[in-house]
Amino acid sequence: MKEASRIINEANVSKVSVAKFLGVSRQMLYNYLALEKIGDLPKDKQTKLFMLFGVENESELAKIKVDDDYISALEARINEGIIDTFNRESISDLKGLNKKEQTILTDIFTTLKDRLLSHNDETEYNTIRYLQMFIQNMEQMEELKYILAYLAKSTTQIPVNEYLYDEEKQYIFEGIFYSAETLYINGNPSRAKVSESHKNWEKKIDQKKEEKLSRTQELTHFKQQALKELGYNSVTESNAKEVFEKIAEIMSRQI
Repeated sequence: MKEASRIINEANVSKVSVAKFLGVSRQMLYNYLALEKIGDLPKDKQTKLFMLFGVENESELAKIKVDDDYISALEARINEGIIDTFNRESISDLKGLNKKEQTILTDIFTTLKDRLLSHNDETEYNTIRYLQMFIQNMEQMEELKYILAYLAKSTTQIPVNEYLYDEEKQYIFEGIFYSAETLYINGNPSRAKVSESHKNWEKKIDQKKEEKLSRTQELTHFKQQALKELGYNSVTESNAKEVFEKIAEIMSRQI
């Protein structure tokens, strides 16, 4: 799966979108990418991946040059696949949600659709793509919720003293965020003044990337250990579920 991971990373496509295309969770996609080859996947997932990358077999992946044309074609296939899934599930099928939840979800969908239709450019598309990433990461970074509340308060859409999350942390965050906003607007900032701080931030991002790579290597180790404990040589369509359950069990032992 090394070449599959390369293409996804070089094309900078969302792993969540790829997971949706395959019809699996994001965590399951990470498990898939940790495998040695596409042949270790269940047959239906192999077929979908070949469709996604526009190839007939795994050997062709190494020949793929990720340029603008390929990225456009890849994103089109992803979107088409997600839309097919979306049409099957239907936005109108909101069973399990109350009327208030159904209304806000429908309003969000309509707003985003209208923005894409009215602007119809790459900048707007990427802005919404960033928004998707923002939402996906809210469970890992509670401060993202504080940002949403801060913006809603700043535009007077909710009361300034409304605190739905950890009030102490949210209050402190809002004070710091306002100070940064004031400095940005009124403090005559320049690229030179923030250069050192930006470099430190870049180093932090690079460190996170290294940690992700380490995580991928760790998953590969867990997969190999799972196969060994189960007495298998590779992941097949018939044993995939058992192997992934064993990987989850091994990972839980580490906690």
